[in-house]
Amino acid sequence: MDAIRVTELTQRFGDNMAVNNLNISIKAGEIFGLVGPDGAGKTTVMRLLAGLMAPTAGDAWVYGCHTVKDSEPLKNHISYMPQRFGLYLDLTVQENINFYADLYNVPRQIRKEKIPELLAFSNMTSFSDRLARNLSGGMKQKLALACALIHTPQVLLLDEPTNGVDPLSRRDFWRILYRLLEEKVTIFVSTAYLDEAERCDRIGLLHQGQLILSGTPDEVKTHMQGVLVEIRCGEPRQVLSSLITGLACVSAGLFGAKIHLVLHGEPTQVLYTVKSTLEDIGVQAEAEIVLPLLEDVFISMTMPSKGRDSNAQ
Repeated sequence: MDAIRVTELTQRFGDNMAVNNLNISIKAGEIFGLVGPDGAGKTTVMRLLAGLMAPTAGDAWVYGCHTVKDSEPLKNHISYMPQRFGLYLDLTVQENINFYADLYNVPRQIRKEKIPELLAFSNMTSFSDRLARNLSGGMKQKLALACALIHTPQVLLLDEPTNGVDPLSRRDFWRILYRLLEEKVTIFVSTAYLDEAERCDRIGLLHQGQLILSGTPDEVKTHMQGVLVEIRCGEPRQVLSSLITGLACVSAGLFGAKIHLVLHGEPTQVLYTVKSTLEDIGVQAEAEIVLPLLEDVFISMTMPSKGRDSNAQ
């Protein structure tokens, strides 16, 4: 049985098509990443899967429960962590977890075992008496996850859980998610960070409400629209502007101090053309064909012929 199955799921808000004919199947014990920029429709998908709204059309099942017809039993199988999880800032870490244990009717004997386990699991045992308002952003997210796990869900829905969190806390958060996979929890996570997508078993690229591509990260990379050339030079921003003017790029952007160009054509000819153009504009540079990042793939499929400043997150 699929842990999550979505068939032609559609959600409109007036004239805005937030989710357009979405089809996804996710296996039990899998971590699936829904990847896309702000406004792509990720949060709407999460809310639909959590049974918080009825779709305009289509159906979704989570752990065998229809998200509309079985919305009450659905709650027993899932935990939904929205972008702004409802922590109570005037309660301590321990009190917040206790509060959510009460909401989920977790028996006291079970919570005596579960709460210390969750505190240790999230490396927050020494902070159990600290007020939530005094936690860092990363610690608040780990507390929110602990609260979401208090009733041992089979499916965990996480809406951009590391948005605005520092890199070290993001890494710790993902370590926790991997440990959950060992317990056969199915994780559906949305993110705008394409480096995080690399950590997922499978991903779906969402653009303007449509799923434009899905598969493992490596499978998605094979759908690169063109040949990727990486250029290392001085003054990359100025050089990028000249290259966009002189070449018919599928996409072009800055990746840190490097330039990434995507062009259609046979790889050897593409590389020759780029090097010739660099010589014509009087730029000394190193250029080579490289394997694409997920970000390169997403840009090439959604923003053709546009330059972009894409410094790593």
